[in-house]
Amino acid sequence: MLEAWRQCERHSHHLMHALASLSASLPLTARSAAVLDDEAVQDWDQFILRFTKLQDAMGTRLFPAVLAYLQEPYEERPMLDKLNRLEKLGYLSSVEQWNVLRAIRNRFAHDYPQDEAMRAAYLNEAVDAVPLMQALLARIAPLIAF
Repeated sequence: MLEAWRQCERHSHHLMHALASLSASLPLTARSAAVLDDEAVQDWDQFILRFTKLQDAMGTRLFPAVLAYLQEPYEERPMLDKLNRLEKLGYLSSVEQWNVLRAIRNRFAHDYPQDEAMRAAYLNEAVDAVPLMQALLARIAPLIAF
């Protein structure tokens, strides 16, 4: 579990660094999205990469590791069962919120070069979701023996 936790911490650290770099230009608008300079594009790319990697690492590595650590027999169960169990144990605020994070993450798989308003809306939605991911990590933090 410690390795999964460290991976999530690393992604979270870089996500927060990228977010700090972007904070002066938030919220993003269609107009500001259309005129991003190279540095801003790089900051947004880093944000998207780390948001995606953190969400993936939590779902594929950390959540299963938490259940294994708690000796919950969920290794062979579907992801929805794992999420429901984590919610019941209090480590996940709600399965619905996790599904929202997953949907936000999945939007980054699509590129909308002609629709700046849609891109800005999706990026703003991800920015707004960062505190939720941080809260999920905070719920799990007490399990980690440093």
